[in-house]
Amino acid sequence: MVNKLSRRVFLSGGTAVTVVGISQLVTSCGNNNDNASNDTQNPAPTPVTGEVNLYSSRHYNTDTELYNGFTDETGIKVNLIEGSADELIERITSEGDNTQADVFMTVDVARLWRAQEAEIFAPTSSPTLEERIPASLRNPEGLWFGFTRRARVIMYNQENVNPEELSTYEDLADPKWKGRIIIRPSSNIYNQSLVASLIEIHGEEKTEEWVKGFVANFAREPQSNDTGQIKDVAAGVADITLANTYYLARMAKDDDPAIKEVVEKVKIFFPNQDDRGSHVNISGAGVVKNAPNPENAVKFLEYLSSDTAQEFFAKGNNEYPVVEGVGIDPVLESFGTFKADDTNIATFGPNLATAVQVMNRGGWK
Repeated sequence: MVNKLSRRVFLSGGTAVTVVGISQLVTSCGNNNDNASNDTQNPAPTPVTGEVNLYSSRHYNTDTELYNGFTDETGIKVNLIEGSADELIERITSEGDNTQADVFMTVDVARLWRAQEAEIFAPTSSPTLEERIPASLRNPEGLWFGFTRRARVIMYNQENVNPEELSTYEDLADPKWKGRIIIRPSSNIYNQSLVASLIEIHGEEKTEEWVKGFVANFAREPQSNDTGQIKDVAAGVADITLANTYYLARMAKDDDPAIKEVVEKVKIFFPNQDDRGSHVNISGAGVVKNAPNPENAVKFLEYLSSDTAQEFFAKGNNEYPVVEGVGIDPVLESFGTFKADDTNIATFGPNLATAVQVMNRGGWK
């Protein structure tokens, strides 16, 4: 359920908020001894002691239960405002010093980069976040942190492709794949982030050469979404595509016989396992620089890095946790383990504009 915020004005005097991390979560006080036995069976809810205003472009219903868990543990109520990333960034920017936003959350590092460029984040120092979240999955200045990972991998029709043919993203530009690849348009942010990562690794010139070879192997002009690509690979329109793992995991849980047939035909291959590892992206969040409740905002982010939240956060959308050792969804587990590229994803943002230019010059529509 979405909680609506009442209109309020927060006076900051135009001074930016510097946030200091809180490493301990607030816990509820002990119960009255006279009612200990009853409280054990029916524990009293943690009293609400504050609030945090979350502006989020994650539209997954399962996240609501996660936010309720934070309130149960800390007594801090989560007020959720949803919208597209661009809408929320614009709203926070226009609200300025009077913003109600404490935390901005979104999917894909490209959108976090847009928020960073709009200067809506406050540098956040938190020993908890710095210890639990790998350096490659957070901004070096503490502007934002990754809380789930999504791997963008090769998915192939097992009737038409021998997995021994597959190796790397770079190999997909080889003429042996001519007429065998389908993918989403270049306007898709997941594809832009992938190309931005290749620019970071190989440079602009070599990446443009790769894009041209990759495009030359397309079976059709880019269209649809990841789910559409997976279905068409199963139908034999092409042999392989690139898609995020959680799309296939979601389909694997569908009871529709037609979807089950798709899942039976399409398999996952994790590229670049013999060198840097497979490309990963994140869902992430940061504290807003004019947050009216900055301490609660940090507590919220720290909660998202806890084992309990990580497991729920990841399983709710079939994603990979960012904290090592946390359990994953059984369907994801069935895909097998993989080595992830540990290139700092914060480097992708500065390459995004170049990535779009390279894709355009390479003919990726």
